Amino acid sequence: MDVTKILNELRQEREQLEEAIISLERLLSGRGKRRGRPPAWMSEAKKRGRPVGSKNKTAPEKPAAVDVAA
Repeated sequence: MDVTKILNELRQEREQLEEAIISLERLLSGRGKRRGRPPAWMSEAKKRGRPVGSKNKTAPEKPAAVDVAA
């Protein structure tokens, strides 16, 4: 069991968490009045309608009723 290795890994992980927290705080504080065009990833998420490649599914046609009057 290498305690120094574990401590180094935990310190690195803590640094990554701190950076992530700082980034999220910046995003939160920058939420003022938005101007301009939204980023591409945001406009992709808001698209509505059918997914690409899907087709309109119609009900299968029923065979015509056959009158058998003899």
